[in-house]
Amino acid sequence: MPRPRVVIAGASGFVGRALTAAFADDGYDVATVGRSGTAVWGDAAAIEGLVDGADVLVNLAGKIVSCRYTDANRDEILRSRVDTTRELHAAVAAARRPPRVWMNASTATIYRHETERGNDEAEGTIGEGFSVDVATSWERAFFAGDLTATRRVALRMAIVLGDGPATRMLLALGRLGLGGPQIDSWWFPHRRYRGIGARPTGSLWSSWHRTSGRQRFSWIHIDDVVASVRFLRDRDDLAGPVNLAAPGVSDNRTLMREVRRVARMPLGLPAFRWMLDPAMALLRNEPELVLKSRWAVPRVLTDAGFTFRHRELGPALDAVAAVRRPRARDLFSA
Repeated sequence: MPRPRVVIAGASGFVGRALTAAFADDGYDVATVGRSGTAVWGDAAAIEGLVDGADVLVNLAGKIVSCRYTDANRDEILRSRVDTTRELHAAVAAARRPPRVWMNASTATIYRHETERGNDEAEGTIGEGFSVDVATSWERAFFAGDLTATRRVALRMAIVLGDGPATRMLLALGRLGLGGPQIDSWWFPHRRYRGIGARPTGSLWSSWHRTSGRQRFSWIHIDDVVASVRFLRDRDDLAGPVNLAAPGVSDNRTLMREVRRVARMPLGLPAFRWMLDPAMALLRNEPELVLKSRWAVPRVLTDAGFTFRHRELGPALDAVAAVRRPRARDLFSA
């Protein structure tokens, strides 16, 4: 019997590398789509050739959001997600033997800033503004049209813990003594978070929330990302949006306390918005990444019987540190 084929788009990133290794371990032939690989973006014939006859399609393509939201970066964050998803959609629609399942990355940032209750897939409240508009545009491109032979799952991923850019930056902050809570406060309004796309939402100017470092932090360990993708691959009854987030949601103060513990640094300076915004500008990043209250509940996965290996934040960070200790230079390489 021939080996099943998986096509992974955006396989060069942190999550993509982990999934490529996992599918290879499971006996799949792995083909990739990206700026390089088995097929490249813009080569419709090559992409269609890979997708036709594939068993599984996974799309993780998109510019990393750990950057400053300049106009050029904003446009590329949106374009790199929507256009690549449309390319794959056209390939699936044209296939004589389309994939039985297509899993497309999305983000738990699609939900509103939330401190009172968690957002699950059925009753969660969609937010507004730039990051949310990117997510909703991405999912509209993914779920557009009828692909009756292909089951579609949108992977609404929380922040992924592991040897990736987000975790490296957090642990480096802890080691440098900067691992205190990140506290939102007034700052000069700007337009970097304004809506984008065909249906822009939210205010033209930025706002802030009095969370005092208690903004929620939804996360998932890379091992559970891999396990949940395998679970969703094999469960033909699951489709639509799925939150990839650990049940043990944390908050920013707890997160940074655990980061200090793992980094072996007893003290950590708190960072207020007036400190964060200029510092993040120097680091070419955005304070929204740590100040927005993200609270995603994995209702679909838990109701379907999925078992998380890493349910609580502290042990998950211990598992990361056991593989790799933080280095100060990670603060600038994340």
